[in-house]
Formats: sequence, C-alpha cells, structure tokens
Amino acid sequence: MLIQRFKGKIHRARVTQADLNYMGSITIDEDLMDAAGLYEGERVQIVNNNNGERLETYVIVGERGSGVICLNGAAARRVQVGDILIIISYGLMTPEEAKVFEPKLCYVDENNRQVTH
Repeated sequence: MLIQRFKGKIHRARVTQADLNYMGSITIDEDLMDAAGLYEGERVQIVNNNNGERLETYVIVGERGSGVICLNGAAARRVQVGDILIIISYGLMTPEEAKVFEPKLCYVDENNRQVTH
C-alpha cells in the first residue's frame, strides 16, 4: 500500500504576479523549487494565508533568483499580489519510506529569498 505524505513546501511566499490570461499553473523561482524539492509539472497545493483559499495546480519553472511567485489562469482570481502563500507538495510512498522520509522545507523572507529557520 502507498500513502500520500507531505514531501516539501515553500513557507510564506509572497505573490509577485497574477496573470489571468495565462493557461494555468503557478510559476515559481527555480531556486525556491530546488530548495523545496519541487519539479516542473508537479502537482502542488496552494494555501492563501490572506483569504483562506486552497487550490491545486502544477508548477512552471520561473527565472532562477527572480523571487517570482505568479498564479496563472483561473488561480489568479484566488490571490492578490502581495498575498502570503504556503506551497505544498506531496509524494506517494510506502509506510516504511514515510517513517524515515525527511521533507524539504523552504522558508522565505518578504522578497521570496530563502532564509534559514
């Protein structure tokens, strides 16, 4: 049996853009993706701390070092630039794997630059 377990997250990222006319997804700075163990095309859950919205979408690679967090398409209606998000990924693993797995946590400052926590 496989269980779905928390795999990684970007904690308290600030929305830098919202593009309603894009086809969909979330664009994330590649440095932040690496720090949280996210992959291009990976399904993620987005939690908006400002309004309580929760949604799922997939990741698009953003320019490395840019700090970009851009909600695209319909998801752009669920955020405002400046909103604080938690971006969460999950993975399927056996119960044995889940017991020893260490998720990747990426904490960011107000400019979406990774900080130690």
